[in-house]
Amino acid sequence: MSHAAIKGDGRTTGAAGSVALGGSLRIDDVIAVASGAPARFGPGCAERIESSRAVVETALSSGAVVYGVTTGFGSLADVRLTAEHASALQHGLVRSHAVAVGPELSAAEVRAMLALRAHVLALGCSGVRLEVAGRFLELLEKDILPVVPEQGSLGASGDLAPLAHLALGAMGEGKVRVRGGEPVPAAEALAAAGLPPLSLEAKEGLALINGTQGMTAIGVLVAGRARRLAKTADLAAAVTIEAILGTDRAFDPRVVGLRPHPGQQASARNLVRLLAESEVLASHRESQHIVQDAYSIRCAPQVHGAMRDVLHNTIATLEIELASISDNPIVLTADGEILSCGNFHGQPVAHACDSLAAALVGLASISERRLYRLLDSKTSNGLPPFLVGEAGVNSGFMVCQYTAASLVSESKSLAHPATVDSITSSAGQEDHVSMGMIAARHARECATNAEAVVALELLAACQALELRAPLKPAPATAAALRALRRHIAHLDHDRELKPDVDAAIELVRTGEVLAAVEEAIGELE
Repeated sequence: MSHAAIKGDGRTTGAAGSVALGGSLRIDDVIAVASGAPARFGPGCAERIESSRAVVETALSSGAVVYGVTTGFGSLADVRLTAEHASALQHGLVRSHAVAVGPELSAAEVRAMLALRAHVLALGCSGVRLEVAGRFLELLEKDILPVVPEQGSLGASGDLAPLAHLALGAMGEGKVRVRGGEPVPAAEALAAAGLPPLSLEAKEGLALINGTQGMTAIGVLVAGRARRLAKTADLAAAVTIEAILGTDRAFDPRVVGLRPHPGQQASARNLVRLLAESEVLASHRESQHIVQDAYSIRCAPQVHGAMRDVLHNTIATLEIELASISDNPIVLTADGEILSCGNFHGQPVAHACDSLAAALVGLASISERRLYRLLDSKTSNGLPPFLVGEAGVNSGFMVCQYTAASLVSESKSLAHPATVDSITSSAGQEDHVSMGMIAARHARECATNAEAVVALELLAACQALELRAPLKPAPATAAALRALRRHIAHLDHDRELKPDVDAAIELVRTGEVLAAVEEAIGELE
């Protein structure tokens, strides 16, 4: 990485669209870096980093007692250490704390963690040297990603164990993946990239592992997926409403406007646009064949909208966290002081992730109920059982609903709030923790399950919509149908459905089907 990119002179790292860290950061910036965009330090970061380091150096030279710098950690904070122990203390801290277990975090999650850790160091309250903060940018640029197991964080003092694995790779220890390859020793990868192992000095090991960047990275990526899913769920509901011969009367802005929750109104507006110009709806609009649709149809904006409102609040919390210093102790450059605090506690992020997980379950649950109605000939307004001919000979989409129901039930367990739990650690010194990383991981799994359920609904709804021919669907739902049929054929008789299901889930997760609809009618809310 160029010295200019680390010093933060405003230039990019050599590619268009680089993200500036150390300033105002939004979740879209983090998602961009997680997806491969280059990152750099913005203007003023180098000066802030160097000024905060000078405070640490002054404290060391004066013999001041500073937690984690001239003392031990946690319950060992009352153990005074000499200056010659400083470097060994920081290296030993990282090595001893890198004890996370379980599956690896994804490449996108590790990239987000690297970016967020570099960002908080660049805010200039951590007291590290510039080359320490810059190492995370170098790892991002060269796509050298430390292997970070996802289990082991209590969420206070932040995400210690996962962040220690991140720091270990920067030091040339532990394992890393280079450009998505198999795990290799970090020392080999750094040498091949022309990077020396990072040697830590006083305060720096502590600065690398104290904070909420694990839970925040996962939470940000889940929130990004949930934004897309909110619109895709409206789309899936619209296709189902058409196919099941429902009505759009309940989405009339005159009635929706009487309950002005923002998410509900946005979802209702989406449904009106998605169903506009539908010959299927027009064919029975005046027939009064149904006085009121079932709740899973009629209340779609209310349920989808509630998830949207929770998501809005989650994003607001996450973006406050992106602007926050979650280190400890914190270097106050203007006052020349180093103060211990509790900013590393993950409770705000943990609550936000818990709330989002629960809201995603509601979204998946109502989607599964619509899928069920499509498949039952008693509730589908004349569609064949399980949406295929020769019932009994063919099972059609029968077990797709089983899968959706299983995913919803699993998510109900995952959505049990992690934040209602705490456990004492570090010989009683750390006696209340947030479990924020668990909350973020569970929100991620709830999002994964919800994407699959919505995809299953969309898959079945498109099949059902075709069975209403020769009536033409709305332009928006017709675009969704075309996008899906580019990958999945109509089901005339039983075949192996797993490839179809996998393809539908991919269309939802990548946003391909949503993009096709928005190309046809413009961006949804």
